[in-house]
Amino acid sequence: MRRLSALSTSLLALTGLTVPMAPAAQAASCGGTYTIAVGGTWDNDSRIWTGNVTQRVGYNATPAPASPPTGYHVREGTNELNRLIRNQRNACPGQHIKALGYSLGAAVVHTWVTENWPTIDNVNAVLVADPKRPAGPGNAGAAAHPLVAPFVGFPLAHADDFYGDIPTVSICTNDLICDINASSGLPGYLWGGNHGAYSFNVDDYSNDGNGTWYNGRFFPR
Repeated sequence: MRRLSALSTSLLALTGLTVPMAPAAQAASCGGTYTIAVGGTWDNDSRIWTGNVTQRVGYNATPAPASPPTGYHVREGTNELNRLIRNQRNACPGQHIKALGYSLGAAVVHTWVTENWPTIDNVNAVLVADPKRPAGPGNAGAAAHPLVAPFVGFPLAHADDFYGDIPTVSICTNDLICDINASSGLPGYLWGGNHGAYSFNVDDYSNDGNGTWYNGRFFPR
């Protein structure tokens, strides 16, 4: 049986990777897809993503020492994501937008979709290792765990699939952060590399995915 203290500590980490600083945002072309990406905890400049990234979201993804990421971090990231997307949409009304997030960044994109789907179209979302992933298939993500939700706070806390009519694909593979009952458990999270065992090439994800990839099997929405 897992020790509750170890569970709380590891779940609260919602870990991303430490990466270099990103350059300042520049105006993007109206050609092709506007691909905007959000990194996880400690990845303040979303450098984990590779491929044809148009814009990396910069936000405070670094929690205080010995503290978890919180709803504050997700709120800041969501506001910045919304600013960048709205600016680009105003400049290029007909351009498709693809928003991708990993771990804490997936919670940012998830929150943005939930809050903005009634007022925007021609956009899709990709959520990799989303701590706000709802149960089915598998169990819900770490943000819904009763030991975690009270500490991290809104909008990070809890799980849902309030995506409206925005095509949204969620990817979770034997990972404690997006499935609290993942068979890899704490060892897989802490030492097994399960939380980082995803593709971070934005070009590997389509512009219209809608459903859940769970442990290698697709469940359409």
